[in-house]
Amino acid sequence: MRIPRITSAALASVAALAVLTGCGTSEADTGAKKAEVTVRIPDPGNAGVLALGKKDGSLAKALSKVHAKVAWTGSAGPFAPAAQALNANQLDIATGSITSGITSLTQTPGFKFFSATAPDPVGEGILAKDGSGIDSVKDLVGKKVAVNQGGTGEYLLLKALAKEGIPASKVERVYLRPDQTAAVFNAGKVEAWAVWATYSVAELGTGKAHFIADGQAIGSDNYSLTAVRTAFADQHPEVVKAIYQYLHDGSVKEKKNPAAYLNVTTDAGPQALTGEAKRIQIEFTRKGGTVEPITDADTKRFKDVAHFYAEQKVTRTEVDIAAHLIDVGKLS
Repeated sequence: MRIPRITSAALASVAALAVLTGCGTSEADTGAKKAEVTVRIPDPGNAGVLALGKKDGSLAKALSKVHAKVAWTGSAGPFAPAAQALNANQLDIATGSITSGITSLTQTPGFKFFSATAPDPVGEGILAKDGSGIDSVKDLVGKKVAVNQGGTGEYLLLKALAKEGIPASKVERVYLRPDQTAAVFNAGKVEAWAVWATYSVAELGTGKAHFIADGQAIGSDNYSLTAVRTAFADQHPEVVKAIYQYLHDGSVKEKKNPAAYLNVTTDAGPQALTGEAKRIQIEFTRKGGTVEPITDADTKRFKDVAHFYAEQKVTRTEVDIAAHLIDVGKLS
């Protein structure tokens, strides 16, 4: 009875050795493959660096070098809903303004910022209709102004009023979603609209509206930032760094040749820019900034915005923005 037991054990050992030897040979021959990481990013639509990267495959190529791929999730838009998606682990990367970022950080944030684009000097501001008699910030007293609550619009209006020494209570803020405001503005239900280039270009392109003050005149510190889900950054820093580099390089090229980044997927329909609106957008892009690492000087300006928001009672307390920033240069 001993012999079968010894034989079985020996056979089992030989079989195990054969399996291990076979596995070792296979890995040596083919090379161990690193698991591919999926990065969830809002669909970029019809314009911009990511839109072109989606179309020509350059983004996929760049990410493949760090064993990653993109899953386009939802659509790009205001940062507030994107922040909620980041917090809920439904999104990994999103872009938004520092102003919306600060209000989103008043919740329990699950994201941090890793890149900054300087405030838009010409594409954001306060719009009024031609012939409305509203030609300066002082003309807004007693008027209704559409803003997105806690975001770029509310910041621009409050900043403009503060610069002119006008109490915020002298102007009625009408809180509207940016994608719903054009109809209200054009129907005359609000007299002005504090807004950014995504929506201002179409209005300016009609030749029936004008800025009473743009970002430069207001003294805006409204940076555009790129956010990453904190857990994703902790687990995949090399992917975050690759995305930063792609956005930086693309933004430099876009600034030099803005037209190549417009009407990427279609040159017709509501998503496309044509005529005067297209010309204005090209001009705005040439005057805009590029995606860069967050510097100490940037952080100081972010803190100024956080202080201003607390002072204006947009937030209950001053948000510690510095605690939610990533130095992309230190990512490995």
